[in-house]
Amino acid sequence: MRSIGELARASGLTVSALRFYDSAGVLVPARVDPVTGYRWYTDDQVAPARLVAGLRRVGMPVPEIARAVRAEPAEVHRLLDAHLRRLEDGLADARRELSRIRALIDPGERPMFTRLVLSRADLAAAVDAVRFAVGADPELPVLAGVLFDIGPDGVRLAATDRHRLAVTRVGGRPDGPPVRALAPVGFVDEVRALLDTGADSTAEAWLTVAGDTIAVSVAGRGVEATALPDEFPDYAPLLRPLADGSPAHRLTVDVAALRAALTSPDAPVVPRGHDGVELSVTVLGLDEEGGLRLLGTDELTDDPDVFRIGVNGGYLLDALDAGGRGELVLELDDPIAPLAVRRPDDADSFSILMPIRL
Repeated sequence: MRSIGELARASGLTVSALRFYDSAGVLVPARVDPVTGYRWYTDDQVAPARLVAGLRRVGMPVPEIARAVRAEPAEVHRLLDAHLRRLEDGLADARRELSRIRALIDPGERPMFTRLVLSRADLAAAVDAVRFAVGADPELPVLAGVLFDIGPDGVRLAATDRHRLAVTRVGGRPDGPPVRALAPVGFVDEVRALLDTGADSTAEAWLTVAGDTIAVSVAGRGVEATALPDEFPDYAPLLRPLADGSPAHRLTVDVAALRAALTSPDAPVVPRGHDGVELSVTVLGLDEEGGLRLLGTDELTDDPDVFRIGVNGGYLLDALDAGGRGELVLELDDPIAPLAVRRPDDADSFSILMPIRL
């Protein structure tokens, strides 16, 4: 048996860290003296302690460390890959912010432009995937556009009206530094029309950001606009996997069937008032086989073990239309957590709907 101090020296963890991981249930001593309270560990716990120390040094969240200590090697490698992607995303975000900060400090040092050549079809699909979530509140002009966020691996498009968020990505290799431009919605609509014109559907689209100007051109025709001066909300944390694993419910749904259920004259809705406005809320629940179903007023219950979540049915229909045909995946947690709509074959495209309290 090893004392806590001996295990600390053998693993690289401090004594206080070992106490913390004991209280968190990550690395529990083999024996605790009932009189003195001293913790004792076996030799077999040295390797797990060293694993904990290494994962701690790279900033892995405690719930994932706990899973890694108990998991098979294949699962540990999956956790490491997911964490590495988080770190890489965070580094890309940091580089992008530092580039923008340098431009603020010394605008004269800012490179002339960043250009990205994209698939015309992919850019059109990306606009379609986020356009529905653009805000229309005149008091929130920062939401009246689509963010074009160019990074090393392409461009992400994001839009939100506070009640929903849509994000997608088009792959490509930019010529120039990372840059963001908040494009006015009118420009975005002109771009979408431009992408539909012309006989050559294989023509590439050129996206250029130069100073406060954003432009898109296809086969010699183009549109441009002055980017909105406002700062788009930070959406990057929503792109990273949840630290505590998967959502409570991950349901694959047939888009056509769910759309038919939502638009049926008999579709159940629950009336609720919000800020003096009467709302017809669509309530999602689970059937006996764990599939999705719509709940009516008479089916609502205060039983915390019965899952249900209220959403704006029109917003859900918009998300289904933007997600495409075939099947989509709904990720549901608890009644006050956002609902995510994802494409099963595209991890970079999804939308999030804020729930309505029932």
